Amino acid sequence: MAYLRIIFIVIFCLGLRPSGTAQSKRPNIVLILADDLGYSDVGCYGGEIATPHIDRLAANGVRYASFYNTSRCCPTRAALLTGMYNHNAGIGEMTTNRGLPGYRGALSENTVTLAEVLKKAGYHTAMAGKWHVSNTLEQPTAEAQLRWLNHQEDHPFFSPVEQYPVNRGFEHYFGNIWGVVDYFDPFSLVSGTTPIKTVPDHYYHTDAINDTAVQYIHTLSKQKAPFFLYVAHTAPHWPLQALPEDIRKYAHTYTAGWDAIRQARYRKMAALGLIDTNIVKLSPREAGAASWELNRHKDWDARAMAVHAAMVDRMDQGIGRIIAALKQEGKLDNTLIIFLSDNGASPENAMAYGPGFDRPGATRMGDPIRYPVNKGAMPGPQTTFASIGAAWANVANTPYRFAKASSFEGGVHTPMIACWPKGIKGKGRVSRTTGHVIDFMATFLELAKADYPETYNGRTIRPMQGMSLVPSFKHSGARSSRLLFNEHFGARYVRDGNWKLVAAPGKPWQLFDLQQDASELHDLSARYPEQVKRLGALWEEWAHQNNVFPKKKQ
Repeated sequence: MAYLRIIFIVIFCLGLRPSGTAQSKRPNIVLILADDLGYSDVGCYGGEIATPHIDRLAANGVRYASFYNTSRCCPTRAALLTGMYNHNAGIGEMTTNRGLPGYRGALSENTVTLAEVLKKAGYHTAMAGKWHVSNTLEQPTAEAQLRWLNHQEDHPFFSPVEQYPVNRGFEHYFGNIWGVVDYFDPFSLVSGTTPIKTVPDHYYHTDAINDTAVQYIHTLSKQKAPFFLYVAHTAPHWPLQALPEDIRKYAHTYTAGWDAIRQARYRKMAALGLIDTNIVKLSPREAGAASWELNRHKDWDARAMAVHAAMVDRMDQGIGRIIAALKQEGKLDNTLIIFLSDNGASPENAMAYGPGFDRPGATRMGDPIRYPVNKGAMPGPQTTFASIGAAWANVANTPYRFAKASSFEGGVHTPMIACWPKGIKGKGRVSRTTGHVIDFMATFLELAKADYPETYNGRTIRPMQGMSLVPSFKHSGARSSRLLFNEHFGARYVRDGNWKLVAAPGKPWQLFDLQQDASELHDLSARYPEQVKRLGALWEEWAHQNNVFPKKKQ
């Protein structure tokens, strides 16, 4: 494809040569992160979307049934990269600097990234895709901002350059610095620190991310040292934009409607052994969503979910090429491949946002971009910015309640797959181990035989907060107890073993026993006030100790 010219230039500029050191027995690590992917979207987690390559990873590895993110894009990335809760990493909300330790909007100087620690331990490091853990530089007026977003004028940096991936441990980087992108002509696209001002015809960002990862594998495999590759997708985050041939595969899939698809996913999840239907009930349809029979926009909504599926499908196709490259280079057996999502599927009405901040108003050629609030323009092409909405997000997050940004299970429960042919026992099994994105630091350091630093480049580093997942690679036993916490724009939870105390922003605590009610349908707070008091005190203590407080009102 024409856009591969960019990738080949990026790879050629690496200038890598085989090293003379002895071949390391430590595994290579490939960490693949999807964006706004629902818990049940991929096939091996119950979905009807064709994801044979992700499913292959599950069949040859382990699926986690109790794994957590932090409910939103950049906070999860901050926690994943640093091994600590996102407020400690500096990103308690989004990428705006609010002048408070937990809300710097960029990775704190008192953190180290996975790349920094693994690089120091002798790994080569590379990244392709979405960064979204640095402060966003904006133009002084809304008009100037739109000209920038529309590729009508250029500026050298999208964030402070010291916050770019290549200045946080990654030797090589190609991708988008900001979060939202036009998939056919992305804003904030860079190679290293150099902005890419134009893209070739037929560019599609998901392909470019995956094919860059493939080229990194071929190049880094010439080295004797192991490598860490972080593949951070934007798919299937809105805008709903996909290639026509992929959309056609799902032209009739979603005409059955959200109720039927959700019930089918639930049944498949049970058949796959992911859920026990006595414990995990199918939660109700999203509040306020009409039944499919009463939906006045069936054609538009069926198309929207078809585009979402096409975006996931395309991502899976590229993951297949990543697996093939590892096999071709003889690296597959000793490579740990991780796949997960940064949060639950998004319930947002992106159409209502309109152009501005990170959303263009026109294409590079001047064609207007429509934000079809009244669903008057079909999603899929470059000239529309749309999202699946709350009803389909409820399907994507089957069987759980709520979605992205929430601390309920639909917001924080992620599919997570680990595949390492040489190192994981019991292929195809489901692990009930409770894990969290903060656990990758401890896990990767154990495998790399690396130490976590107390200082780095003269800076004092906060202790990591995760636990190694390596024991779960060897057996299927679950941890008996795990304290986990979250806070995001007032949404919050604390989990202690099977007890979970959770609240929506500005709402009182609710209490659930996840061992009996994993879908959080029956609030037990009135029955067990002592648990509410105990867990609430734990959350308050955690919040004060982990930079949640102080917090400015929005």
